[in-house]
Amino acid sequence: MYQIVQKEQFSEKVVKLVVHAPRIARSRKPGHFIILRIDEQGERIPLTIAQADKGAGTISLVVQKVGISSTRLCEMNPGDQILDLVGPLGKATHIHKVGTVLACGGGVGIAPLLPIVEGFKKAGNRVVTVLAARSKDLIILEKEIRQWSDEVIIMTDDGSYGNKGLVTTGAEQVIQREQVDECIAIGPAVMMKFTALLTQKYNIPTQASLNAIMVDGTGMCGACRASVGGETKFTCIDGPEFNAHQIDFDELILRLGGYKNEEKEAWERVIG
Repeated sequence: MYQIVQKEQFSEKVVKLVVHAPRIARSRKPGHFIILRIDEQGERIPLTIAQADKGAGTISLVVQKVGISSTRLCEMNPGDQILDLVGPLGKATHIHKVGTVLACGGGVGIAPLLPIVEGFKKAGNRVVTVLAARSKDLIILEKEIRQWSDEVIIMTDDGSYGNKGLVTTGAEQVIQREQVDECIAIGPAVMMKFTALLTQKYNIPTQASLNAIMVDGTGMCGACRASVGGETKFTCIDGPEFNAHQIDFDELILRLGGYKNEEKEAWERVIG
C-alpha cells in the first residue's frame, strides 16, 4: 500500500498528490511515469512523476478529473492508501547540453514538463518555457517552473493571465528572436501537433511526450501503440517521448477518442 501524505488543489478538476514511494523516488528520472490502481476494482492509470524527494521518499503526481478512476483518485486525501503503484516506467528523457531549449507545456502537461526543464537547466542549457492553458486558474506549477527557467512566457486562451493566445504564438515569438536548438512539447495531442508543425517549419529538433491510452505499461497489450516515422511504437516502452516531426498525431487523436462511448456508459452507471 502507498500512502498519500499531502494533497494540493490546483483547480476544480486538477490536484497534486504526494505519495510515499521510496524506491520509486530514488530511481526516477525526468520522463518516467508510474501506473497505479486505487483498489482491487480500480483500473490502471498511467501518471507522470512530476517531482520526487529522495530524502522524504515521496513522489508527486498531478491528476486531472477525466473519468471515474481519475475522479476517485482526485477525491482521495492524506492518509488514504493506494493499493498498487509500479514504476518508474518508460524511457527517461535524453538530457544533454545543447544550447537553448524551448519547453512548451499545455494544461496538466506542465507537470511532466517540470522535471525535464529542471534537467536541461542543470545540464547547462538556457531554458525558455512557454506555459499555456485555457485560463489563469489552469496554469499549474508556475513557481516551480520559474525556478529552473531563464524565462517563462504565459499564454491563456481567454487572456486572463499573461498573453492571450495559444502556446504556438508564444513559441514562435521566441524562435523569431533567438536561436532555439531543441524543443520539448508536452500537453494535449492537438497542442503537440501544432507545436511540431511550427518547429518543423524552422527545422528545430523536437520531442513530444505522448499521452496514449495505456493498460499494462510493459509493452504486452499494445493499447498505447502510435505510428512514428511509419513504424508502430509502444508509448510505454519505446517512449513516452518521440521525435515530434515523425509522429502521426491525427492517428493518435483518433485513438484517444476510442473509448468515449464506454466512458459515458460507465459514468451513467455510477450516477444511476
